Amino acid sequence: MNTLAATMDIGFHPAFALILGGLVAAVLRGRFASMALVIAPILGFWQVYALDIGSMSSMTLFGYEIIGVEVDKQAKVFGYLFHLAALVAGIYSFHVRDPWQISMALFYAASAVGVAFAGDMISLFLWWEGLAITSVFQIWGRKTKEAEESGFRYLFFHVSSGLLLLAGILFRYHGEGPSAFLLEPLTEALEAGDLGSWLILLAIGIKAAFPGLHTWLKDGYSEATPTGPVWLCAFTTKCAVCMLVRLFPGADILITIGGVMAMFPIFYAVIENDLRRVLCYSKINQIGFMVVGIGIGTELAIDGAIAHAFTHVLYKGLLFMSMGAVLFRTGEIRGSHLGGLYKTMPWTTGFCIVGAASISAFPLFSGFISKSIIITETARNGHMVIWLCLLFASAGVFHHAGIKIPFFAFFAHDSGKRPKEAPLNMLIAMGISSFMCIFLGCNPQWLYEMLPYGAAGYHPYDATHVITQIEILLFSALAFTLLNLWGKYPPELPSVNLDIDWVYRKAGRSFLRYMDLFWNGLNKKTHSLVVVDFISKVGSFAKGGQVHVMKFVSEQIHNLGLVSSPNANAAKNKMEKRASLGLHPIGLTAVFALLFVGAFLFIAAS
Repeated sequence: MNTLAATMDIGFHPAFALILGGLVAAVLRGRFASMALVIAPILGFWQVYALDIGSMSSMTLFGYEIIGVEVDKQAKVFGYLFHLAALVAGIYSFHVRDPWQISMALFYAASAVGVAFAGDMISLFLWWEGLAITSVFQIWGRKTKEAEESGFRYLFFHVSSGLLLLAGILFRYHGEGPSAFLLEPLTEALEAGDLGSWLILLAIGIKAAFPGLHTWLKDGYSEATPTGPVWLCAFTTKCAVCMLVRLFPGADILITIGGVMAMFPIFYAVIENDLRRVLCYSKINQIGFMVVGIGIGTELAIDGAIAHAFTHVLYKGLLFMSMGAVLFRTGEIRGSHLGGLYKTMPWTTGFCIVGAASISAFPLFSGFISKSIIITETARNGHMVIWLCLLFASAGVFHHAGIKIPFFAFFAHDSGKRPKEAPLNMLIAMGISSFMCIFLGCNPQWLYEMLPYGAAGYHPYDATHVITQIEILLFSALAFTLLNLWGKYPPELPSVNLDIDWVYRKAGRSFLRYMDLFWNGLNKKTHSLVVVDFISKVGSFAKGGQVHVMKFVSEQIHNLGLVSSPNANAAKNKMEKRASLGLHPIGLTAVFALLFVGAFLFIAAS
């Protein structure tokens, strides 16, 4: 048996406080459990602050050295971000009393921290899967049929992402050996056509919501609990951005992908009635900016992508918090059924406007200090078509997130709803995020100094940047005003908009229908042939093996005297009866599992 050796240059894992908080929250109840939502991120934030750049934790397991933690400037930036996001989301969710939501939310944040500090592919894969398993409870916590179905679709995408990541790692290991486990840039391997690198990029692309792979985001977030999207928007896609920076800096394909991501959600968001779905589309739009920056790959562009991820978590979380408060108080989130809420929810309205100004990149707000870096680097490196796309996307996001969200939720027509102001804990969380949005907008160097390359002396408040952005915002506001006056702006109507998932849902149903017709037809034609005879013999073998196993277990229960004699006889008879009826076809499953594993090993060996 292999021994487990470990070398530690750090103390506890950076995710330790969040994991411990999740365990405590699972045991405690009521406000005591909710306190873990606040205390754990604070302790974890201090722990990240205490880490030294260059420190690491490694262990030798089964002959391989696993680097569980590796600390550099990028890891620390995302570590700070994830703990800050967990603290704000924890305060916002303080009124929640569902232990599953609370504990899984902290485990979810811990998984994100684990991804940020992962030192190799093995530890990355483990935390990557943790993201999928823990995050889905923010959707299922709503306890509706739609949320249940959406949660399963969400899991399908993210489990697929994990499997693709594992497949990519194994393909690279087959060709490169143990060096494939190193968490190093794969850009050159990707451009050389390495299959493992492409699979890893696809796995990350699912979590980053690449075009065509994005539907899990707007489907899952919009069906989550009122507090769920605040957690969901902070971690999964930002982990994807973190890994794109680590593994694919300077990959040209990301420039094109990012440009498409920044463009296409605008058209969906303008006609969408569900305001949380509008925010989901604008989220994809903003991730597109980050992907473009990573694809450009210069030091300043990488800093811009990381900075935009940092500011995006704050202002997008703030917008989701304001819409969550509206849903929490009114039970409604459709723009066609809202309006006039500023009269009784003035604080929420004000905080929402701060978030809208930030995502629109108004000067003195956080979005401006990060988005302008990416746009500037895009033009400086000669990507003029993408630069024009980003300018158009900047105007578009002001339309659908900067204006549409606060206008149709709190102003527009008077819906007649007079809900209470949001609960105090929600207001405190929105207040913290609003302060950070304004603070970073006015003090950009505070963020720049934490970035891997220190933003290379970039100064966002020069005349060119400020004037260009103000022109974009003014023309966009003018267009919105004129379209409304002329009655040309798409009205808020109760409707369901079709996205790309309509295509593969239709294709999936058609596939199942034709397969059903094919196999049923084949079954009729081969009913008396050797195929059926073979299958029946395999079934009999499996069933017979199961009967013997069940009889053996029942006899041992009787012989050991684990239950009284009458109960033992009854248990024995019941187990034998269930086995003879084939109610638990374990044997047949084992046969096919062994056949599958044997085939896999044969292919791998060859």
